[in-house]
Amino acid sequence: MLTLVDTHTHLYTEEFDNDREAVVERAFRTGVQRLYMPNIDDTTVEAMLDLCEAHEGCYPMIGFHPTSVDAAWAPRLARVKEWLQSGHRFYGIGEVGMDLYWDRTYRLEQMKVLDEQVQWALQFRLPLVIHCREAYPELLDVLAPYRGEAELTGIFHSFTGGDAETVEALLGYAGFMLGVNGVVTFKKSTLGETLRTVPLERIVLETDSPYLAPVPYRGQRNESSYVVKVAEKLADVYGVSQEVIARQTTANALKVFKNEEMSF
Repeated sequence: MLTLVDTHTHLYTEEFDNDREAVVERAFRTGVQRLYMPNIDDTTVEAMLDLCEAHEGCYPMIGFHPTSVDAAWAPRLARVKEWLQSGHRFYGIGEVGMDLYWDRTYRLEQMKVLDEQVQWALQFRLPLVIHCREAYPELLDVLAPYRGEAELTGIFHSFTGGDAETVEALLGYAGFMLGVNGVVTFKKSTLGETLRTVPLERIVLETDSPYLAPVPYRGQRNESSYVVKVAEKLADVYGVSQEVIARQTTANALKVFKNEEMSF
């Protein structure tokens, strides 16, 4: 059985309220031995921590998602920072980033919130898990001053491709991996072609559950056990065995999420 890591899954959300334990156990039985849980905002921290405290293989992060940035963002971000400083152990700053797909009203506020959380990552020596949708120019503007920071590491979550210039810019952040999920299995996706220009040493697996279920589950609720389908597709893309994909992406994930107490 393959040993896999799901670097991005939201199994604590309401979509799993009826069968959460079964979903978690199914992931472990499939060989997904680590589940990294990015937070969404100030309203989701407790549910995430409850799940992670119940299972040794679940690892919580803390962050404020760009789509949660609204008129009341400042006190809400402050509450998230209080959790960061609360003594709970978090394994990353995420999910953070830029999202201008639905609404550009809070564009500048999103940039400010992201910048503050980049500073948290550096202060607490934690990796960043970065979301970006229709906002690469803004994202790269925020990150540009930190490009030389050797301590800045993380994942560009839900990498879906892009033009060669954008891909080169992301790979220019040497401490970052690209998170690949079910999108790579979609029939009309060109992500596989783009990934052939990306070294396997820069790739990690993710599901983004409950979203973006891979083929043959597309359109259904996603779950962490389905990360196997992403690994299968990447084996085809890179022309290697699934075992190679599993071994390399797991090693890549552990480079990002350094955790000396537990290892395979």
